[in-house]
Amino acid sequence: MILFAFNLRAEDAPKFLGAQSCATSGCHGGADEKNKQYTVWAKYDVHHERPYATLTTARSERIAETLKLGNPTQAARCTVCHAPMQTVPAARLTKAVKISDGVSCESCHGPAENWIRSHTREDYTHADRVNAGMRDLKNLYVRANTCVACHQNVDADILAAGHPELIFELDGQCVTQPKHWQEGTNWNGGAAWYYGQLVALREMSWQLSKEKSPTENQINRWKSLIWLMNSTNEKKELEIPSTLVDVGSVQQATDGAVKYFHDLWREKNNRLILSSLANTSSSFRDSLIPQPLHGRRAERLVLALDRLTLALPDAKAAEALRPHLKKLFADVQSLPDFNPAAFADHLAEFQKALPAAP
Repeated sequence: MILFAFNLRAEDAPKFLGAQSCATSGCHGGADEKNKQYTVWAKYDVHHERPYATLTTARSERIAETLKLGNPTQAARCTVCHAPMQTVPAARLTKAVKISDGVSCESCHGPAENWIRSHTREDYTHADRVNAGMRDLKNLYVRANTCVACHQNVDADILAAGHPELIFELDGQCVTQPKHWQEGTNWNGGAAWYYGQLVALREMSWQLSKEKSPTENQINRWKSLIWLMNSTNEKKELEIPSTLVDVGSVQQATDGAVKYFHDLWREKNNRLILSSLANTSSSFRDSLIPQPLHGRRAERLVLALDRLTLALPDAKAAEALRPHLKKLFADVQSLPDFNPAAFADHLAEFQKALPAAP
């Protein structure tokens, strides 16, 4: 989660004003469609209060005790995601900020001091608001970067202590979140999925570069995402290294992939990517690949097929693929029991059911 304005002293950086600064009925705390954003967030969004409340549960206390972190509501390794304002320097917080609000308005939109008064001006463009310091969440790459840090990586020791594993998928998580925003008529779930995966790959690469002893599971998750991104392109023009030798090269390749994808998406590449991913059944018949890695590849692949299928322009064709997707989801429900050969058969069925390319 991006909270700090780097290269600035805390006392000089823009301040966080707290969610209440957005809550009046004339701003975002109303009841009608145009100004109910705060109301929706406060009543329905799991980011409000629940992340902080989670830190008060017996499970969180056990994790903190195992790791000798003390009170989880005060431990930075916990609050950085569950109560991010707790980790912000005091000089950047006004008295109205409530740590218990969990992930609140400014956690995503950026500290409001420099744009709170101007962002409602009718003569302001979106670019004007961004220049004033509001985060550009309409940009899918920026949105993915804002969310990924708390929705993808968990340190190996925290996982070992009992924290659930996370997997980041921008499109699905945006769609299922109670919307306090209007998504625009040109929303493209395929693009959101792809940007999310690129950013997840970069984030996972960064985590592995910091881990003293990465687990086999962490490495398999990383390798599976590299495999997935490479499999989106039949021409293999985009190459992402798959060995844990130079994480920096993976990050550089990921940045290059973003530009590469921009060019492809302008050619309406959703259908081509879906076809490329569906055409991977033979890889699951490779007996030299360990079963755990097969399972992690399949886990990522099924999520990708689901989001890209939903993004197809032909709703009837997408609906016809649902029974095949249901089989694939069932295959990955229990990774320890994952059967690569059965998955390969079901994936081949999915590929045959794909509508012909226009």
